[in-house]
Amino acid sequence: MSNDIEDESAQVERLISLFDAMFAERYCTRLVRGKDEPIYLPADAQHDHHRIIFAHGYFASALHEISHWCVAGPARRQQEDFGYWYIPDGRSQQQQEVFEQAEVEPQAIELLLTQACGRRFNVSVDNLNPDVEVDRDAFLEKVEARARERREYGLPVRVAVLCEALKLRFGQQRSEAEALQAAHAIFAQRGTPP
Repeated sequence: MSNDIEDESAQVERLISLFDAMFAERYCTRLVRGKDEPIYLPADAQHDHHRIIFAHGYFASALHEISHWCVAGPARRQQEDFGYWYIPDGRSQQQQEVFEQAEVEPQAIELLLTQACGRRFNVSVDNLNPDVEVDRDAFLEKVEARARERREYGLPVRVAVLCEALKLRFGQQRSEAEALQAAHAIFAQRGTPP
């Protein structure tokens, strides 16, 4: 078991290194291993980079938080947690429906990133309230349908860059240099959107 934990920790470090190499300079954004709940924090007087802080050092949490960053436009990336609301576990049925509507796009991107890494995707309904009926399978179908649409009609630049780099680095166990070369080629071809 400790080898699995060590391997996961090493993979997280490789993910942080790859993300920072692609986006720290270009988007002034770094990926940070967190100890508690995830949060996105824009640059401030004490930090010269925006920070995507993922939960408890988990690889899957990092991909989930990265997917939210991929959805956020320039104005949202200037706000804590991209200016979105979050109601923790224990949501009402209506709050759960709003949560799922807001989560389809980022979880579709997370699905694509996870697949690029050669990992298994787990949809997150993020609600353990026993009084709320959550249809995990129906939500997964919506996420998968959105991911198919994204693949069919083209990925946004940051998502395309990440998918290619993650596929090379984690899915095919290639070097970080090779993954970065592929990422830079996509940026050179498609440009760097704000």
